[in-house]
Amino acid sequence: MLIPIKHENMEARRWPVVTLALIAINVLVFLFTMSAINDETPELGEIKSHILLLAALHPELNLQPESQRLVDGFKKSHPDQWKQVQSPYRDIMNAYDAKIRMMEDTSKLQSEMDSLNTQFLSLSKTSLVDQYAFVPAQPTAISYLTANFLHGGWWHLIGNMWFLWLAGFVLEDAWGRWLYAAFYLIAGAAALQFYAWSNPGSITPTLGASGAVAALMGAFLVRFPKMKIEMAWIWWFSIAKLLRTGNPFRMFQFQASAFWLLPLWLGTEILYGTLLGSSSGVAHWAHVGGFLFGAVAALAIQHSGIEHKTNKAIEEKLAWSNDAELEQASSMMDHGQLPDAIALLTNYVAVKPGSLDAWNLLRTIYQRQSDTKSFLDATVKTCALHLKAHEIEAAFKDYAEFVDSGGKMPAATWLELCKGAEEMQEFDRAFAEYHELAQTYPTERQTLTAQLSAARLCLKRLNRPEDALALYETAASSPIPHLDWDQHIVAGIKEAKAAISAPKAAAAKAQ
Repeated sequence: MLIPIKHENMEARRWPVVTLALIAINVLVFLFTMSAINDETPELGEIKSHILLLAALHPELNLQPESQRLVDGFKKSHPDQWKQVQSPYRDIMNAYDAKIRMMEDTSKLQSEMDSLNTQFLSLSKTSLVDQYAFVPAQPTAISYLTANFLHGGWWHLIGNMWFLWLAGFVLEDAWGRWLYAAFYLIAGAAALQFYAWSNPGSITPTLGASGAVAALMGAFLVRFPKMKIEMAWIWWFSIAKLLRTGNPFRMFQFQASAFWLLPLWLGTEILYGTLLGSSSGVAHWAHVGGFLFGAVAALAIQHSGIEHKTNKAIEEKLAWSNDAELEQASSMMDHGQLPDAIALLTNYVAVKPGSLDAWNLLRTIYQRQSDTKSFLDATVKTCALHLKAHEIEAAFKDYAEFVDSGGKMPAATWLELCKGAEEMQEFDRAFAEYHELAQTYPTERQTLTAQLSAARLCLKRLNRPEDALALYETAASSPIPHLDWDQHIVAGIKEAKAAISAPKAAAAKAQ
């Protein structure tokens, strides 16, 4: 069993109040509805099965509208099972089946059906599941919302809430509370609608937050594709090994980027949904629909500028006016007490090195003092912090100011900037930065990484196999120790040569 434990960015700028509120609401709803759902489900399920059984054995009986919808939905979603139940040669299923087979009086059979319909209608009106879960064949407006907050058991709840926490709080931090909350609610409804399209005649109630959570996973993939997720692979041993070792569990931990793990998860959901349909008891197509909606919505949010505006508003709210020491340093700046402000801020960043506001204040002071060296050092810090927060454009703005001031960006930070350009799919920009990094730091370890990354871009993204070959060969002859890269370099040279020769071979064959 694979379980996500955490990811690289387990910190947020503010308390994730919307995510925590969603988790709290789900838990409270579950605690208040658990007993009622557990009590009503067997009785209502029994009445439904009796109606279906009686209708299958005696199609001549008149059905009330409620029972008719139930039967029509079952026929459409489970045609094979319906034919099996109708067969006069099948084995007796239960005591009720035996009882009905012994009844021959049509009037008594009709009375039985009418009685079942009355019971069904009465129980349905008071049933939490029938009233508030989502039924694809008979969706109600309220169920598009309420179904996302109902759960069928503890494990169902815990699994959904854990995934909600891991993917939710970072998206809330990136998008802001109102946008994130609206996205979550709309995504839950969209996932249910997608499930209804894939199972239009299903009468099986669907409940749980998994569709909305799947949408968060799709958005997470788009927003943080390269973020590494730490996974735990847990498996159980046999009883014999349990008796020998005293521990039934074994666990292996590993890390993988989101762009590997999340599409793999989506693929398994599509596979299960295709093979099993609704027979598995899991709404796989709701997961698929939620994931796709989340990915598309995240792309729209990213390219519309909404996220940028939201982040700007968040940063303004979190500005130094909310921190007494930063407010004091700002006041000192306004009154020309720059050395005192520097001393205060230097002590502040020693305790809180991740404070972007403090480093920006220091940059402003150093710029006023024309202290270029200190300004450049502080700019490296802000650039690194922006990269850590995946605010790539802001990091490149710092980089531009750094270069304009005559600085030479440290190789490690520069390499992360190059990767940031790739993350934004600005491949020409990324290649140019990789190339310049390699030229600037010919003896640094990061140079080898930059050369190989540039070669990969030429081969995979820019259709420049000749340049890729030259870069791989340069890396192969590099004086920088690279035994750990040798296999990768050899494979790259081989692939680049094959890419160069392929068009020539095709042209020769055409002649």
